[in-house]
Amino acid sequence: MIEATDFRNAMSLLTTAVNVITTQGTAGMHGFTASAVCSVTDTPPTLLVCMNQSSRSHAHFIENKVLSVNVLSTQHEQLSNAFASSKFNSEDRFKLGSWTTLKTGAPILEDALVSFDCKIEEIKNVGTHSIFLCRVLAIKQSQQEESLVYFNRAYHQIGEVETV
Repeated sequence: MIEATDFRNAMSLLTTAVNVITTQGTAGMHGFTASAVCSVTDTPPTLLVCMNQSSRSHAHFIENKVLSVNVLSTQHEQLSNAFASSKFNSEDRFKLGSWTTLKTGAPILEDALVSFDCKIEEIKNVGTHSIFLCRVLAIKQSQQEESLVYFNRAYHQIGEVETV
């Protein structure tokens, strides 16, 4: 049997994009930082988002049935930390960025690398987490060219490097 600590240590070596996942609806406006996001299929366009069931905003995402995945660019490290911290309430988190909406009403970070506006179509519970299968209804891409990633428990920046 693999110990949870060993698994977490190994997973820290998997480079992942840093995302702020948001929702808005009858349960209010909420968000959290996530690295567990990936494409499922392009027909129909579907993403997978994992969320800890013990998160204080978990029930709000289930009730609202919509979310947006905001892929962070290099200038968003402070925003990522705020959405990951229990020290910030929902209102204060959203003061840290400029937000808009697309089709679902879930907050879209205006200068995110790319944002996916989604309807949660299916939820699977696995261990401590819920897996949201999300139909992408709209996409907004910015002019940003560098991505904020998480590797070995630290932020890093990747993007196009110009050669002369």
